[in-house]
Amino acid sequence: MVSVNITIKSFLARNTPVILLFTSILNEIDFNNTELKYFSFNFSYILIFYYNVKRENGIGYTFIFIAGLFNDVVNGLPMGLSSLCYLLLCVAASYLRNITLRPSLIKDWIFFLITIFILNFITFTYLILFFNYEINYFDQLINILFTFLLYFIFSYIFGVYDNIISGKFY
Repeated sequence: MVSVNITIKSFLARNTPVILLFTSILNEIDFNNTELKYFSFNFSYILIFYYNVKRENGIGYTFIFIAGLFNDVVNGLPMGLSSLCYLLLCVAASYLRNITLRPSLIKDWIFFLITIFILNFITFTYLILFFNYEINYFDQLINILFTFLLYFIFSYIFGVYDNIISGKFY
């Protein structure tokens, strides 16, 4: 019985971020028809960045690449664009993890803001130059702002969850 609990906890500790990533991508939530017209955020960015900063192995580059392909299909984007952005986000998170001597949520938060600005710039440039997409910059700015602000809240939630699964916090 004890062995089964340890196996379940280790499975959850390893695979919860992957399950959350695919669930959030495949169940794209649309707030356009509600009173929350100007509320959107990119949960995938938050999840990928957090777990690649906090864990040595992160979520796994293969899972992230495949999740990006699924995201492109669900959102109607050119194939590989989301995968490229997700992998660049992993690179930035790994870089931050390797150069940080003393982890700080505020430093992670600021670095996350800079990273999502760069990723959105790359995405918008690619979509405008090569595919002539029409982009609403105000909506994108709202998305960046809420993604940035909600990183702080989700990092706390993910930290509590990781502590509960690892047995450090009850």
